[in-house]
Amino acid sequence: MSTIRNLPATALAALIACASLSGATSAGAPTAAPEFRLAARAGGELTLSQLRGQVVMINFWASWCGPCRQEFPALDEIYRKYKPMGFTLVGINVESEKSDAERFLGQRPVSFPILFDPDNRVSGEYGVRAMPTTVLVDRQGRLRWVHMAFKPGDEAKYVEQVRAALRERP
Repeated sequence: MSTIRNLPATALAALIACASLSGATSAGAPTAAPEFRLAARAGGELTLSQLRGQVVMINFWASWCGPCRQEFPALDEIYRKYKPMGFTLVGINVESEKSDAERFLGQRPVSFPILFDPDNRVSGEYGVRAMPTTVLVDRQGRLRWVHMAFKPGDEAKYVEQVRAALRERP
């Protein structure tokens, strides 16, 4: 299993304002989502700033995570449905061994971009403490919702929040 580092104090304070372990909450005053640059499965690198102007869902996952296995088909469906409306989804694998992620993806292929965070730097900046953790970033690059863990039915919350964020004026 990957070890996830502690958050810097400022990022931790921002995430505490956004989420609780019991589920998803929205932020009272949205804060900037931490920037990242990670290797992409498709080649090259991807940064959060490249996605500015879109509603971005970031899903932190691991191959050993049972709920991640349950969640992936729903995430892919959400991605395909809302992509034409200015939405994107990025899956960030947190394992040190890329081969574990590749095996998982061979069994559960998805159409959304997959990135690799083998040293858990980005997951640490986002305060990931549970697998999976899913965050929603608005068009201005602000953290809006954080979901820790997954249970069947949570995908309806994701859709509701994606649709709300897509309706907001840039």
